[in-house]
Amino acid sequence: MDSVKQWTHAELCAIAVKWLKRPNSNNGHGCHVAVSEVRSGWTGEIPDAIGFRQSGYTPSDGSVVVEVKVSRSDFLADRKKPHRIEGGLGNWRYFMCPEGMIQPDELPEGWGLLWINKRGHVKPKAGFAHALAGSKNYRSHQDAMAAFRQESDLLGEQFILVKLYSRIGDAEELNQKMREAWAERQQLAKRCDQLREEVRSLRRDLRVARQRPANELDELTESFGNLNANRESTRKSPVRSWAGGES
Repeated sequence: MDSVKQWTHAELCAIAVKWLKRPNSNNGHGCHVAVSEVRSGWTGEIPDAIGFRQSGYTPSDGSVVVEVKVSRSDFLADRKKPHRIEGGLGNWRYFMCPEGMIQPDELPEGWGLLWINKRGHVKPKAGFAHALAGSKNYRSHQDAMAAFRQESDLLGEQFILVKLYSRIGDAEELNQKMREAWAERQQLAKRCDQLREEVRSLRRDLRVARQRPANELDELTESFGNLNANRESTRKSPVRSWAGGES
């Protein structure tokens, strides 16, 4: 254990937030929103990191909690917390720790485990992310999600999302600005389509214009060639004198 990097709690929380946003293709959960150390109520659970995914596909949507542990004593004390005994945040839950500090067989039922190596790389050792790394197809991926999914404290999660949203500013003002931005985007997209068509039309005209001089030059060259042939023919034919005799 002497060779294990001494990570701070804050450092691992930052890594956890980044990992929560990591897509499934990279052994993550693909959360659209992820934050660290936010309250789920005035006296509620404060997850070290929590992420939310909402894509419209229910089996893969939900919340993911990561609890960071930098010491064995902290991990052993964690099981005494009320929300570990009953309820709690997160449809999927993980402990994150320095590599080797917690073993998979020590986990509460349904929990995953994320080891952090010296370089700060996340190595899933248990839970959905670990099963995902070994899944070979879509069906096994969905089975793994269902197997590790838990019921979560919806009111606590709602508290977090509402509080985060309120910090952004006036919700309706933001909503109106987003609508205006979307409408402007649609107009710009339409104008871009028109400009693309104009560019295609101009390119066609340019190709025709470039071909036209070449055609005219060919015609001129052909005419010039006929003229030379006529001159040569005239030069070689007998020339009559003004008196009517041949020269």
